[in-house]
Amino acid sequence: MQGAPATMHATQELGSRCRDFELLARGYHLQTAMARFTATMAAALLLVPAALGMDMALTNTRNGHGLIGYGITMYKPNCAFSCRAAISPATLECSTMMEMEGMEMDMEDMMYETSPDCYATDDAFLQTMAYCISSKCEDVSKWELEKYWQTNIPGSKAVQPTPKWTYQQALEKVTNPPNETMASGGELNQTMLVNEDDWLANWNAQDSFEEAEGKHEKYSIIILTTCFALPVALSFLRFFPFPRTLVTRFNAWVIDPPLWGSKQKQPLAGGLGLMPTRGQALFIAYILIINIVLCAVGYRSAQPNAWNPDMKREEIMTLFANRVGVISFANIPLLILYSSRNNVLLWLTDWSHSTFLLLHRWVAGIATIQAILHSIIYLRLKLEAHTHAEESKLPYWIWGIVATLAMSLLLPSSILYIRHRAYELFLAWHVVLSILTIAGCYYHILLRFAHQWGYESWIWAAMAVWGFDRVVRMLRMARHGLRHAVVTQVDDDYVRVDVPGVAATGHAYLYFPTLTWRVWENHPFSVASTATLASVPARTARSLQDEESGSMDKDEIQVEAKAASSSGSTHQPAKLGLTFLLRRQGGLTQKLVSRARLPVFVESSYGVHVDTSHTPHLVCIVGGIGITAVLPYLRSHPGSSKLYWGVRSAGIVHAVDEELLKNVDKEVFVGSRMNIREVLKDEVAYAGEGGVTVLVSGPGGMADETRMVVSEIGRKGKVNVRLVDEAFSW
Repeated sequence: MQGAPATMHATQELGSRCRDFELLARGYHLQTAMARFTATMAAALLLVPAALGMDMALTNTRNGHGLIGYGITMYKPNCAFSCRAAISPATLECSTMMEMEGMEMDMEDMMYETSPDCYATDDAFLQTMAYCISSKCEDVSKWELEKYWQTNIPGSKAVQPTPKWTYQQALEKVTNPPNETMASGGELNQTMLVNEDDWLANWNAQDSFEEAEGKHEKYSIIILTTCFALPVALSFLRFFPFPRTLVTRFNAWVIDPPLWGSKQKQPLAGGLGLMPTRGQALFIAYILIINIVLCAVGYRSAQPNAWNPDMKREEIMTLFANRVGVISFANIPLLILYSSRNNVLLWLTDWSHSTFLLLHRWVAGIATIQAILHSIIYLRLKLEAHTHAEESKLPYWIWGIVATLAMSLLLPSSILYIRHRAYELFLAWHVVLSILTIAGCYYHILLRFAHQWGYESWIWAAMAVWGFDRVVRMLRMARHGLRHAVVTQVDDDYVRVDVPGVAATGHAYLYFPTLTWRVWENHPFSVASTATLASVPARTARSLQDEESGSMDKDEIQVEAKAASSSGSTHQPAKLGLTFLLRRQGGLTQKLVSRARLPVFVESSYGVHVDTSHTPHLVCIVGGIGITAVLPYLRSHPGSSKLYWGVRSAGIVHAVDEELLKNVDKEVFVGSRMNIREVLKDEVAYAGEGGVTVLVSGPGGMADETRMVVSEIGRKGKVNVRLVDEAFSW
C-alpha cells in the first residue's frame, strides 16, 4: 500500500528520537513527533481509496457549503425540479444507446442514456421543460426560474454546458400549447405535456425528503448546542445567591449521592464502569432523552411517491435510517470535545474532567447505537429490494461498514477493567479505532454524495475539535521546553520527582521520552509544590527503621519529623520548580526509580482550583498520594483547615510534612483505618453556623464513604456542608 513506507518512516523517526537525546535537546519535541505519527496514520488511510483504485471522479458535483436547510438547498424550487425529474427519463433524439458488456438485447429492450450536452441543446426537451415550469411554478419569481434553468437543466455536475436558450427564450418557442401527454420514460420528440402523476409523485418525494433532511440537521444542531450550552448554564447557577441551606439540601438529595447504592468511585461488579452521581445521571438522562426523542419524531409520509411507490413503510424506514445516521455524525464532535484535555467546557464550567470523561463514554455509546441502527436498516432495505449484492460492493458501502465496525469495537474494548489493567494498550487501540471511525465516516459520505449536501461538515467539526486539543497540548508543552527531572525514592511505595525552572498549578502531564520506547506515553500528576528544595530532609536512623517495621504511631511521626527538621536537615533556599509525588504502580512509575536524573517534558497547567472561601472551615479527607491534590487548598484557604491523612507507610509523610505541611493542623493515620464518619461528625459540630467544606482525595472506597457521610449530614440541614471531590476517576 502507498501509505506503508510513510508509516514505517514515521515509526523509525520516532524511535531515533527516543534514542538520541541530542535531537530532543534541539527541540524535536515529543508531542510534535506523536502528532506527526498520528497524522501519518491518518494520511495512510486517506490514500487507501487511491491505492485500491477507487473512482474519485464522482466528486465532479457541486460542492455545498453548510448543511441542508442551513446554506444548502436540495430541490428549490421543487416545482421546477419535479418537472425535470418527470421529463428527464424520456429518450431524446440525441440520447445514445448504453453499452452493456456481455449482454445482448432486443431493440425493444434497448436502454438509452442522455448526456448534459444533449439536455442543453435538445429542442423538444427544452420547450417541454419551459412549458411545464411556466404552468407549475406560477408563484415563483422569474429571476429564480432563470437561475434554476441555467444551473440545473443540463444536470447537477460542477462543470457542465450552458443551455442554448434561456428559460424565457425556450418558453417563447412554444407557440402553440401542447395537447399530448408524454408517456413515462417514453420518447420525447416534440413539445408535450408532463404526466401529472409522474410530476406529483416526484414533487412528493423531493418535498418530503428535503423537509426530512432539514429536520435531521436541525435536530442534530439542537443536540450539539444544548449539550454544549447546558453545562455552562448550569454551572453559572453557582453565582446566584440561593439560600445556603437550600443549596446544601439540594446537593445532598439531588447532586452528590450515587444514582444507586453507595459506590461512585469504586468500579461496578465486573469492572464494567462507574456509577454516576445523581447530578451526572440527570445530565446523562437529558442526553439520552433528547437523542431518543429527536430520532423518533417529525416524520411525514408523502404518497404517491416516485422513490417509494406505494411503500409507506420503506419510505419512513429510509427517513429514520438517515436521521440516526446524521445524528450519529453530530454526536462525534461532541464526544471528542468531552474527552479532550483542552475542553473549552472545562474552562467555562466548574465540572470536573472525570465528569466529562463519563459523558464522553455515554455519548460514544449513543452514537454507536445510532450508527448500528443506520447500518442494519439499510441492510434490510437493500435485501428486500434485492439490490444488496450490487450495493455491498460499492466503496461507500464498504467504508460505512468500516466505520460501524470500528465504533462497535470501541465500546467493549473501553470498559473500566481493560482501562485499569492495560491502559497503554487500551489507549493505542482506542486511537487506531478512532482514526478508522473518522476515516470510514468521511469516505462513506464522500464516495456516496461527494460534497453536495454537507454531511461531511460534522466530520470536519470532529477533526477540528481533535486538532485544537492537540495544538494546545503542544503549545502548553513547548512553553516549558525540555527539562531535566530529579528523581528521589521516598520509600518502597512512593517516588518524588522535582522539575526545576517550571511553574504550574493543578496537575500536569509528564513525558519521559528516554524511559520507554513509547515516547508519546504521558500521565497526569498533581502538582504538590511550585517551589523545590535542593535537598530532602534527613531522617534519624530510628525513624527509618520504624517506618519499615510500621511501629510508629502518628504522634511519633510528627515528633520525629520536627526533630529531623531542627537537627539533621540541611536546607537551601527554595527555587522555582515543580514537585510531584508518585505512587509506584508498575509501568512508567516503576521504571522511574532506576533513574536519578532524566529528561522530561511538562504539559501544564490543567485543573480548576475550586473556591472554598464560601465556608470558614475546610476539612480534608486524604488517602496516600491524594495529598498532592489537597496541598493547594490547605495553603490557600482563608479560614481554618484540618487535614486527616491516611497512609500505608510513613515515608511519604516525611517527604511532605517538613516542606509542604508547615503550620497545618493535621492528624496522620499510618497503617490504620480512619473512621471517616466520626471525623466528620466532630468537624461538623465544630464548624457551627458558618458551614464547612469537605474535600476528599484518595482511593475510591474513601471517596465513596466521604460522599455518603456528607450527603447524610446535608440532608439533615442542620449545618451547611459542601463536598469537593478531588479523587480522579477514569
